[in-house]
Amino acid sequence: MTDIRRTVLWVVFTMSLVLLWDGWQKHNGHPSMFSPAPVAKQASAAGSAASVPVAAAASGAIAAAPGVAPAASAAVVGEKFEISTDLIKATLDTQGGSLVRVELLKHKDSADRSGHVVVLDDANGRFYKAETGLTGVADAPSHLTLMSVQPGERELKDGANALSVRFESPEAGGLKLVKTYTFKRGEYVVTVKHEVQNTSAAAVTPQLYVQLRRDGHVEAKASSMAPNSFTGPAVYTDKSKFQKIEFADIDKGKATFETRAEDGWVAMVQHYFTSAWLRNAKGDRGFFVRKQPDVATPQYAVGMVFPLSQLAPGASATTEDQLFVGPQEENKLAELAPGLQLVKDYGIFKALSQPLFWLLDQLHKIIGNWGWAIVVLVVLLKIAFYWLNASAYRSMAKMKAVGPRIQELRERLKDKPQQMQQEMMRIYKEEKVNPIGGCLPIFLQMPFFLALYWVLLSSVEMRGAPWILWITDLSQPDSLFGHFLGAPIGLLPILMTATSVLQVALNPKAPDPMQQKMMWIMPLAFGVMFFFFPAGLVLYWLVNNVLSIAQQWMINKQLGVSNK
Repeated sequence: MTDIRRTVLWVVFTMSLVLLWDGWQKHNGHPSMFSPAPVAKQASAAGSAASVPVAAAASGAIAAAPGVAPAASAAVVGEKFEISTDLIKATLDTQGGSLVRVELLKHKDSADRSGHVVVLDDANGRFYKAETGLTGVADAPSHLTLMSVQPGERELKDGANALSVRFESPEAGGLKLVKTYTFKRGEYVVTVKHEVQNTSAAAVTPQLYVQLRRDGHVEAKASSMAPNSFTGPAVYTDKSKFQKIEFADIDKGKATFETRAEDGWVAMVQHYFTSAWLRNAKGDRGFFVRKQPDVATPQYAVGMVFPLSQLAPGASATTEDQLFVGPQEENKLAELAPGLQLVKDYGIFKALSQPLFWLLDQLHKIIGNWGWAIVVLVVLLKIAFYWLNASAYRSMAKMKAVGPRIQELRERLKDKPQQMQQEMMRIYKEEKVNPIGGCLPIFLQMPFFLALYWVLLSSVEMRGAPWILWITDLSQPDSLFGHFLGAPIGLLPILMTATSVLQVALNPKAPDPMQQKMMWIMPLAFGVMFFFFPAGLVLYWLVNNVLSIAQQWMINKQLGVSNK
């Protein structure tokens, strides 16, 4: 029974670390051990002839739009210019009046700390844009139409709270489209106002579409064993809630999502950051997700189509939408639109990860430091599981106390296995020892550890968050002592490994010499993995180890069991 207990514990411990290692490898763009490596999909450097969105097939106001734009449209080249606020540097294009690049000035690039994170981009082998236009009327202004931009400020000046950029399309299909972007201080949300004017002599009923169009490059493919952060389109409605759509499902024509509703939004999701078109006002809208036709490399679009009221000659209509391009700060996203916080991917541990993040966030509000918030969170979890852990440690202490008797029994009755098992069970019963008593706490606590792993992996709040001294980014591995053979060498993993070894010393000695050697080798072997894990996760495990050692040492003392 002792061997069974140890085997169960090591299986749980080993599988947990393997899953963490696999998830961290995928997080850094390496293939998963449990699923095929994703096919790299290089982005198109230019947005060649693009089709106007086809509205979701549904009866009523949302009708199909024209198909592929004329080939001549591909030759249209717009003028690009930059605007900047306190949070972003954005590039706009007069072709379609589209937003084609967004640089987040408060978020450093993980690969190049001198640069910033770029979400939308149409250069350097990337293709990712936010576009809008009209459909439902032949030749109506679309995201391919060359528009004129009105003069104005291109930088948010000190003391100013907003900056507006106005585009005007030429008359096309009897319609004129005026598009105004308003960038606000301290916000990642851009207000986009559309004014549609009927310049023809007949009544028309156009439709407005908004879309996010990007390449199909995916850094890592999720696996059922340890899901990684999702990359791809998403649709949200109150009826069907949050629906993620894999690029692979779009390729196969198997994408499923709500096609029409009175509410909802669309987004392009990636690790830490997202873009989303939002309209919180109730109103009919169609949703579309599709693969871009007639381009050399894959491009995908997700968007919404809104019906407009019938416009008499000379009449106009105005709508207003919001475009979010920024970090997945959970609390702020929840304030922008219902369910928008769901773009933050917790994988299969969502039920535990969300309350853990809430608790961690509350601690951060009080303490003001994410590292210390993690330390306090570990203390709170240890308090919550105190009696459960105490029961396990008492069982382990008793096992250690009867260890010499069990060892003597094994040697004396090694040729009589049945009698040996009976005698062992008698000793366990007399001493009130449960050989597998230490397993239950491990099973119950491991989901919390894995859930916290995904909290640390998914929370952009941890990205670039310092703790103390040399720990300047809790989302990155500790590399205090530099790198050796490409591996970061840090103090936290060394301390964590040392505490794991000390825990082995406090545990009952295995009767089998080979098994005992493995018990000493395993913490050292797995300790190597922690050199690659985020510092925040290693900090969690280190503090947990220290508190566990203190509790186990105390219980051993209470029961008169040697700690040597």
